[in-house]
Amino acid sequence: MKLKTLLAGLAAGSSLVALAGAAHAEDGAAAATPEYDSSAIVVTAQKYEQRAMDVPITLSALSGEAIRDLGVTDIGQLSAYVPGLNVQIQSANNPGFVIRGITSDSGSAQESPRVTLYYNGVDISRSRGAYQGIYDMERIEVVKGPQATLFGTAATIGAISLISNKPQPGLSASATAGVGNYGARKLEGFVNAGNDVIAARLAWQWLKRDGYVKNLAPDQDDLYAQNQLGLRGSLRYTPTDTFSADLVVTYDRERNSGTPFLSRSLGSTSVDGIYGAAYLGGSATSAEDLGLSKLGLHRHVWDANFTANWELSDDWSFTTVNGYRHFNALEVFDADGSAAPYLEFAEHAKGWDASHEGRFTYSSPTLRASLGWNYYVEKSYQKVPFSLEEGVLVECTTGLIGTGCVNADNSVPAELATYYATGGYYTSLPYSGYYENQGKNQTWSVFADTTWIPTPRLELTVGARLLHEKRHSGYVSQVPNSTFYYLLYGTEQPLITGLYSTDGETYTATRSFTAVLPRVNVLYHVTPDINLYATVSEGRRSPVVDLSATTDDSGAVVPELNVVEAETVWNYEAGIKGKLGIFSGSLGVYYDDYSNFQVSVYNATTGQSVTESAGSAGNLGVEGEVSAQLASWLTAFANAGYISGGIDDKASNGKYAGSQFRLQPKWQWAAGFNLDLPINQNDSLFLAPSVTYRSKIYFEVPNDEDTSQDPVTLVNARGGLRIAQGKYTLAVWGKNLANKRYLMDAGNTGGSFGYPTYIPAEPRTYGLDVTVRY
Repeated sequence: MKLKTLLAGLAAGSSLVALAGAAHAEDGAAAATPEYDSSAIVVTAQKYEQRAMDVPITLSALSGEAIRDLGVTDIGQLSAYVPGLNVQIQSANNPGFVIRGITSDSGSAQESPRVTLYYNGVDISRSRGAYQGIYDMERIEVVKGPQATLFGTAATIGAISLISNKPQPGLSASATAGVGNYGARKLEGFVNAGNDVIAARLAWQWLKRDGYVKNLAPDQDDLYAQNQLGLRGSLRYTPTDTFSADLVVTYDRERNSGTPFLSRSLGSTSVDGIYGAAYLGGSATSAEDLGLSKLGLHRHVWDANFTANWELSDDWSFTTVNGYRHFNALEVFDADGSAAPYLEFAEHAKGWDASHEGRFTYSSPTLRASLGWNYYVEKSYQKVPFSLEEGVLVECTTGLIGTGCVNADNSVPAELATYYATGGYYTSLPYSGYYENQGKNQTWSVFADTTWIPTPRLELTVGARLLHEKRHSGYVSQVPNSTFYYLLYGTEQPLITGLYSTDGETYTATRSFTAVLPRVNVLYHVTPDINLYATVSEGRRSPVVDLSATTDDSGAVVPELNVVEAETVWNYEAGIKGKLGIFSGSLGVYYDDYSNFQVSVYNATTGQSVTESAGSAGNLGVEGEVSAQLASWLTAFANAGYISGGIDDKASNGKYAGSQFRLQPKWQWAAGFNLDLPINQNDSLFLAPSVTYRSKIYFEVPNDEDTSQDPVTLVNARGGLRIAQGKYTLAVWGKNLANKRYLMDAGNTGGSFGYPTYIPAEPRTYGLDVTVRY
């Protein structure tokens, strides 16, 4: 199947080359740029402005106009329009970014991300601080393949770069108000004012919606309700033609209700199905032990970035990019998915990161080069408090007493386990504690990238980043011994096997690492609008200084240190991109060869997430996207990606051998069109429907059919009326119009205790927006 698909992709590429050859005689004539031609969008993926089609790597770009027309207001919605990208927003505190089947979603402060998320040129990849609303954007670039030279150490397999609109001279404004089902409300807009020297811009987004999973538990809210606020202030200073400076300050806040972890084995959801009502009650002492009285998320993110650019001469420029980001997120969740006070957890993630980059850039007709340095430091922790009843945990996990765990009517017979086990002496044994991982990571790097242009048709690029990193990990826990087991057996032992207490003492460990990450690219201009490219690059995910607690031969609690080696990947790819007549697009073929592939799995006894090496892995894939300007008022698009990848099926990879990557579909495609039909000189009708398809995915490694999702096809649409040359817009929109029932995630913490939980994805939503522009 791999060979057949690869040959098909190469054959399609050969057809485009043949068309390019036929158009060779038109070298001097450039076709008109289609309004939604992503290949013609000016991007800065290589740290200087160029058309996307002239970047010798696989890149997808969405302009701000396309983002608005498609109705993208959440980073998770990008998956529908970028081949090879999946974004899973389990919660704003736990986003998962997937490029070419490789997932970056770990919340551990001791681990590094695989996918870089950049915001105005600053790395914001730390999972718990990465999520933010999509509003007032200039463009979004998705770069695929290892890009350490361009985007730093986290770009193991790709990067998502978010670029917000900057202040412009003049006075302008826009405001959008919207309503929808599930009580959805939206307020979004911007105000811009300034002149050629100084300008300012204020943008905002407020999204509120009721929960779409009914919660039967008393004193709890329906699940997956949203209450999200984003504010962004920008200032641009351009005193001369050779100097500019941008300051952007952003605040994001979430007050969302709980995540619907639903069980197929316990309580009402096991009878009515995981798409019905839930009964997630949390802990009776949730406010005291977990920090919130109800299930839900309280999250704040503050961000500031400053960029300055000097044109030193006609050929030389200097740019400095600086950023600071702080996040504080507390989420309380019911990990067993039932009415039982069994696995009641919270996660308190807090941290900050800061970065500085400086780079010199040179550009001439025959040579382009950049040389610079970067310093990045982050400090964070992930604290996991838990609150439960001892007898319930023992009975639901082991069946020791024989009462049973949870009935179909949501009654909890396991709540009698303590009474029976103690002969009526105790009716309840509340239990609480916490464990916490910590990380302070520093990276110093220098990088250089040079493009030689020996002829107008040929560009040869060589680049590398030399980095040195210091990783400091900490671990602390407060885990009382079990009263239940002491009363039953007279022994001092932890309630949760394998989870040991440091009694508040923080264990620490520090290690340092050095690496060199290269890239080599070739770009050949067949015509001014048709390019061939090939690239070889190396990516790396940092080693993990995995620190926790265990016991020695005497039974004393001691540090347990496991240093997981760096994950490395060599990427080989080639493709074609450009425009021909009314068509524009790209087609690429790639192969990724992984060593020491890192996987995050839940410990089967403690429920903690740990990092292990799954051995070697590989990815063979084909990606393509095409758009057609069928008329001045009609553009059609389609994209598709095929991935045949996973952990190599050989004995040395143990239990992971042959597993498909987590959240990796073999096939993914999307198609749609954008119609903007004039009614008269001032008014027009618009319509932007799309269909997306994703083949079967697995939510865990090793793969398990019980935690998988069959293929999913979704239909979205947005349309309406523009009046007075776009001054007023009335739009109706709908997502998942067929009301497809499917899973967002499965397994989770409950799976390590024998009760996997399931998170239903968003059902059909629809609404109405009104926009006024000035």
